[in-house]
Amino acid sequence: MTTRPPIDPTPESPEPPEPPSGDAPALWVVVPARDEETGLPATLTALAAQRDRDFALVVVDNASVDGTADVARRFASAAPFPVHVVVEPEPGAGSAADTGFRYAIGAGARLPARTDADCLPAPDRTARLRARLTTDADPVCGRSAPRRDERSGPAERRLLPMVLRITAVYGRRRRAHRESGYLTPYVLCHGHNIALTADLYVRCGGTPRIPLEEGDEDVILLNRARRHSTRVVRDERLVAHNGLRRLRAWGARRTLLWYWDRRYRPVPGDGMEVHIR
Repeated sequence: MTTRPPIDPTPESPEPPEPPSGDAPALWVVVPARDEETGLPATLTALAAQRDRDFALVVVDNASVDGTADVARRFASAAPFPVHVVVEPEPGAGSAADTGFRYAIGAGARLPARTDADCLPAPDRTARLRARLTTDADPVCGRSAPRRDERSGPAERRLLPMVLRITAVYGRRRRAHRESGYLTPYVLCHGHNIALTADLYVRCGGTPRIPLEEGDEDVILLNRARRHSTRVVRDERLVAHNGLRRLRAWGARRTLLWYWDRRYRPVPGDGMEVHIR
Protein backbone atom coordinates (compact mmCIF):
# COMPACT_ATOMS: atom_id res chain seq x y z
CA MET A 1 0.00 0.00 0.00
CA THR A 2 1.43 3.33 -0.99
CA THR A 3 1.66 6.20 1.42
CA ARG A 4 1.08 9.79 0.39
CA PRO A 5 4.03 11.97 1.35
CA PRO A 6 3.29 14.33 4.22
CA ILE A 7 2.44 17.87 3.24
CA ASP A 8 5.16 20.20 4.46
CA PRO A 9 5.04 23.36 2.37
CA THR A 10 5.30 26.81 3.84
CA PRO A 11 2.44 28.59 2.06
CA GLU A 12 1.98 32.29 2.20
CA SER A 13 -0.61 32.93 4.88
CA PRO A 14 -3.23 35.66 4.53
CA GLU A 15 -2.93 38.74 6.62
CA PRO A 16 -4.65 38.25 9.98
CA PRO A 17 -7.40 40.58 11.17
CA GLU A 18 -6.06 43.77 12.68
CA PRO A 19 -5.88 43.21 16.46
CA PRO A 20 -6.51 45.95 18.99
CA SER A 21 -3.53 48.02 20.10
CA GLY A 22 -2.26 48.31 23.66
CA ASP A 23 -0.46 46.19 26.20
CA ALA A 24 -1.00 42.45 25.88
CA PRO A 25 -0.10 39.49 28.07
CA ALA A 26 2.71 37.24 26.88
CA LEU A 27 0.56 34.10 26.84
CA TRP A 28 -2.43 33.69 24.52
CA VAL A 29 -4.66 30.64 24.03
CA VAL A 30 -6.17 29.99 20.58
CA VAL A 31 -9.37 27.93 20.32
CA PRO A 32 -10.58 27.01 16.81
CA ALA A 33 -14.34 26.36 16.98
CA ARG A 34 -16.71 25.15 14.28
CA ASP A 35 -20.37 24.73 15.23
CA GLU A 36 -19.51 24.44 18.92
CA GLU A 37 -22.45 26.31 20.44
CA THR A 38 -23.16 23.32 22.68
CA GLY A 39 -19.65 22.16 23.52
CA LEU A 40 -17.71 25.41 23.74
CA PRO A 41 -19.03 26.53 27.17
CA ALA A 42 -17.30 23.61 28.92
CA THR A 43 -13.97 24.50 27.32
CA LEU A 44 -14.36 28.15 28.28
CA THR A 45 -15.21 27.15 31.85
CA ALA A 46 -12.08 25.00 32.03
CA LEU A 47 -9.96 27.89 30.78
CA ALA A 48 -11.53 30.24 33.36
CA ALA A 49 -10.55 27.70 36.05
CA GLN A 50 -6.84 27.79 35.18
CA ARG A 51 -4.50 28.51 38.07
CA ASP A 52 -2.54 30.86 35.81
CA ARG A 53 -5.08 33.21 34.25
CA ASP A 54 -2.63 35.84 33.06
CA PHE A 55 -3.41 35.18 29.41
CA ALA A 56 -5.68 36.32 26.61
CA LEU A 57 -8.05 34.08 24.68
CA VAL A 58 -8.84 34.02 20.95
CA VAL A 59 -11.89 32.03 19.86
CA VAL A 60 -11.82 31.52 16.09
CA ASP A 61 -15.33 31.03 14.72
CA ASN A 62 -14.57 28.69 11.83
CA ALA A 63 -17.44 29.04 9.37
CA SER A 64 -19.99 28.10 12.02
CA VAL A 65 -23.69 28.08 11.21
CA ASP A 66 -24.79 28.04 14.85
CA GLY A 67 -24.29 30.40 17.77
CA THR A 68 -20.62 29.63 18.46
CA ALA A 69 -19.52 33.25 18.22
CA ASP A 70 -22.40 34.42 20.44
CA VAL A 71 -21.36 31.92 23.14
CA ALA A 72 -17.83 33.30 23.09
CA ARG A 73 -19.00 36.91 23.23
CA ARG A 74 -21.29 36.25 26.17
CA PHE A 75 -18.44 34.54 28.00
CA ALA A 76 -16.20 37.55 27.27
CA SER A 77 -18.45 39.88 29.25
CA ALA A 78 -17.50 38.21 32.55
CA ALA A 79 -14.30 36.33 31.72
CA PRO A 80 -11.28 36.69 34.03
CA PHE A 81 -9.07 37.48 31.02
CA PRO A 82 -9.40 39.32 27.69
CA VAL A 83 -11.40 37.43 25.07
CA HIS A 84 -11.28 38.09 21.33
CA VAL A 85 -13.62 36.54 18.78
CA VAL A 86 -12.24 36.24 15.25
CA VAL A 87 -14.00 34.83 12.18
CA GLU A 88 -12.24 32.46 9.75
CA PRO A 89 -14.58 31.59 6.85
CA GLU A 90 -12.36 28.87 5.36
CA PRO A 91 -13.36 25.54 6.98
CA GLY A 92 -10.56 23.54 8.54
CA ALA A 93 -8.68 23.37 11.81
CA GLY A 94 -5.46 24.46 10.10
CA SER A 95 -6.91 27.66 8.69
CA ALA A 96 -8.69 28.50 11.94
CA ALA A 97 -5.63 27.80 14.09
CA ASP A 98 -3.33 29.82 11.82
CA THR A 99 -5.70 32.79 11.84
CA GLY A 100 -5.87 32.63 15.64
CA PHE A 101 -2.12 32.32 16.11
CA ARG A 102 -1.37 35.19 13.76
CA TYR A 103 -4.03 37.39 15.33
CA ALA A 104 -2.54 36.74 18.78
CA ILE A 105 1.02 37.38 17.60
CA GLY A 106 -0.08 40.58 15.92
CA ALA A 107 -1.59 41.68 19.22
CA GLY A 108 1.68 41.11 21.06
CA ALA A 109 1.58 37.44 22.08
CA ARG A 110 5.00 35.98 22.73
CA LEU A 111 3.79 32.57 23.90
CA PRO A 112 0.81 31.45 21.76
CA ALA A 113 -0.82 28.10 22.59
CA ARG A 114 -3.72 26.10 21.19
CA THR A 115 -6.48 23.94 22.51
CA ASP A 116 -9.70 22.84 20.81
CA ALA A 117 -13.36 23.50 21.49
CA ASP A 118 -14.09 19.93 22.60
CA CYS A 119 -11.19 19.86 25.10
CA LEU A 120 -10.94 20.49 28.82
CA PRO A 121 -7.40 21.62 29.66
CA ALA A 122 -6.16 20.51 33.07
CA PRO A 123 -6.17 23.35 35.66
CA ASP A 124 -2.37 23.67 35.62
CA ARG A 125 -2.02 23.67 31.84
CA THR A 126 -1.34 27.36 31.22
CA ALA A 127 1.05 27.55 34.17
CA ARG A 128 2.95 24.47 33.02
CA LEU A 129 3.28 25.48 29.39
CA ARG A 130 4.41 28.97 30.38
CA ALA A 131 7.10 27.45 32.59
CA ARG A 132 8.32 25.12 29.83
CA LEU A 133 8.35 27.78 27.10
CA THR A 134 10.34 30.19 29.27
CA THR A 135 12.93 27.60 30.29
CA ASP A 136 13.70 24.63 28.06
CA ALA A 137 11.02 23.96 25.42
CA ASP A 138 9.97 25.46 22.07
CA PRO A 139 7.58 23.97 21.11
CA VAL A 140 6.07 21.96 23.96
CA CYS A 141 3.61 19.17 23.13
CA GLY A 142 1.32 17.85 25.83
CA ARG A 143 -0.59 14.64 26.49
CA SER A 144 -4.14 13.85 25.40
CA ALA A 145 -6.51 12.01 27.77
CA PRO A 146 -10.22 11.14 27.46
CA ARG A 147 -12.67 13.65 28.90
CA ARG A 148 -13.88 12.43 32.27
CA ASP A 149 -17.33 13.97 31.88
CA GLU A 150 -18.12 11.91 28.78
CA ARG A 151 -18.31 8.70 30.81
CA SER A 152 -15.99 6.65 28.66
CA GLY A 153 -16.38 2.92 29.08
CA PRO A 154 -13.57 0.45 29.80
CA ALA A 155 -13.11 -0.30 26.09
CA GLU A 156 -12.76 3.39 25.22
CA ARG A 157 -10.38 4.01 28.11
CA ARG A 158 -8.15 1.23 26.79
CA LEU A 159 -8.65 1.99 23.11
CA LEU A 160 -7.61 5.64 23.07
CA PRO A 161 -4.22 5.06 24.78
CA MET A 162 -3.63 2.13 22.40
CA VAL A 163 -4.34 4.30 19.36
CA LEU A 164 -2.02 6.98 20.69
CA ARG A 165 0.77 4.48 21.32
CA ILE A 166 0.43 3.13 17.78
CA THR A 167 0.46 6.67 16.41
CA ALA A 168 3.59 7.54 18.39
CA VAL A 169 5.50 4.46 17.25
CA TYR A 170 4.46 4.95 13.64
CA GLY A 171 5.46 8.61 13.76
CA ARG A 172 8.92 7.89 15.17
CA ARG A 173 9.64 5.17 12.62
CA ARG A 174 8.21 6.87 9.57
CA ARG A 175 10.95 7.70 7.09
CA ALA A 176 9.53 11.12 6.30
CA HIS A 177 9.87 12.07 9.99
CA ARG A 178 13.52 10.96 10.10
CA GLU A 179 14.86 12.66 6.99
CA SER A 180 17.78 15.06 7.06
CA GLY A 181 17.02 18.60 8.07
CA TYR A 182 15.24 17.86 11.33
CA LEU A 183 17.14 19.10 14.36
CA THR A 184 15.39 16.89 16.93
CA PRO A 185 13.66 13.48 17.03
CA TYR A 186 9.95 13.24 16.30
CA VAL A 187 7.55 13.37 19.26
CA LEU A 188 3.82 12.70 19.40
CA CYS A 189 1.92 15.95 18.99
CA HIS A 190 -1.76 16.88 19.39
CA GLY A 191 -3.12 20.08 17.90
CA HIS A 192 -5.33 20.57 20.94
CA ASN A 193 -2.30 20.62 23.26
CA ILE A 194 0.64 22.45 21.72
CA ALA A 195 2.39 25.75 22.43
CA LEU A 196 5.43 27.51 21.03
CA THR A 197 7.00 30.92 20.93
CA ALA A 198 5.75 33.55 18.53
CA ASP A 199 9.23 33.85 17.04
CA LEU A 200 9.36 30.15 16.16
CA TYR A 201 5.80 30.17 14.81
CA VAL A 202 6.63 32.93 12.36
CA ARG A 203 10.04 31.54 11.39
CA CYS A 204 8.78 28.02 10.68
CA GLY A 205 5.75 29.10 8.62
CA GLY A 206 3.03 28.30 11.15
CA THR A 207 0.08 25.95 10.86
CA PRO A 208 -0.70 24.87 7.28
CA ARG A 209 -3.96 26.16 5.91
CA ILE A 210 -5.10 22.86 4.44
CA PRO A 211 -8.44 21.01 4.49
CA LEU A 212 -8.79 18.46 7.27
CA GLU A 213 -8.92 15.59 4.80
CA GLU A 214 -5.54 16.56 3.30
CA GLY A 215 -3.41 15.91 6.37
CA ASP A 216 -2.66 16.48 10.04
CA GLU A 217 -2.05 20.19 10.47
CA ASP A 218 -0.58 19.63 13.94
CA VAL A 219 2.04 17.15 12.70
CA ILE A 220 3.01 19.47 9.87
CA LEU A 221 3.41 22.36 12.32
CA LEU A 222 5.56 20.16 14.56
CA ASN A 223 7.78 19.09 11.65
CA ARG A 224 8.16 22.68 10.52
CA ALA A 225 9.25 23.60 14.02
CA ARG A 226 11.70 20.67 14.12
CA ARG A 227 13.57 22.25 11.22
CA HIS A 228 14.15 25.42 13.24
CA SER A 229 14.35 24.41 16.90
CA THR A 230 16.51 22.07 18.98
CA ARG A 231 14.13 22.36 21.96
CA VAL A 232 11.17 20.24 20.85
CA VAL A 233 9.72 18.69 24.01
CA ARG A 234 6.82 16.39 24.87
CA ASP A 235 5.61 16.86 28.43
CA GLU A 236 3.39 14.06 29.73
CA ARG A 237 2.31 16.23 32.67
CA LEU A 238 0.83 18.84 30.32
CA VAL A 239 -2.68 17.42 29.91
CA ALA A 240 -5.72 18.27 27.82
CA HIS A 241 -8.79 16.06 28.18
CA ASN A 242 -10.07 15.46 24.67
CA GLY A 243 -13.55 14.61 23.44
CA LEU A 244 -14.40 11.18 22.03
CA ARG A 245 -16.79 12.37 19.34
CA ARG A 246 -14.85 11.11 16.34
CA LEU A 247 -14.15 7.73 17.93
CA ARG A 248 -17.81 7.29 18.85
CA ALA A 249 -19.14 8.52 15.51
CA TRP A 250 -16.74 6.60 13.28
CA GLY A 251 -15.65 3.61 15.35
CA ALA A 252 -12.13 2.45 16.12
CA ARG A 253 -11.17 1.21 12.65
CA ARG A 254 -12.19 4.32 10.72
CA THR A 255 -10.66 6.61 13.34
CA LEU A 256 -7.31 4.81 13.24
CA LEU A 257 -7.28 4.81 9.43
CA TRP A 258 -8.13 8.54 9.43
CA TYR A 259 -5.08 9.34 11.54
CA TRP A 260 -2.99 6.91 9.47
CA ASP A 261 -2.43 9.18 6.47
CA ARG A 262 -6.17 9.62 5.84
CA ARG A 263 -6.57 6.04 4.61
CA TYR A 264 -10.20 6.52 5.55
CA ARG A 265 -12.01 9.63 4.36
CA PRO A 266 -15.73 10.28 4.57
CA VAL A 267 -17.40 10.49 1.20
CA PRO A 268 -20.53 12.49 0.40
CA GLY A 269 -23.63 10.62 1.45
CA ASP A 270 -22.03 8.18 3.89
CA GLY A 271 -23.32 10.09 6.92
CA MET A 272 -19.85 10.78 8.32
CA GLU A 273 -18.84 14.36 9.05
CA VAL A 274 -15.22 15.22 8.33
CA HIS A 275 -15.24 18.27 10.60
CA ILE A 276 -15.73 16.30 13.82
CA ARG A 277 -13.02 17.43 16.23
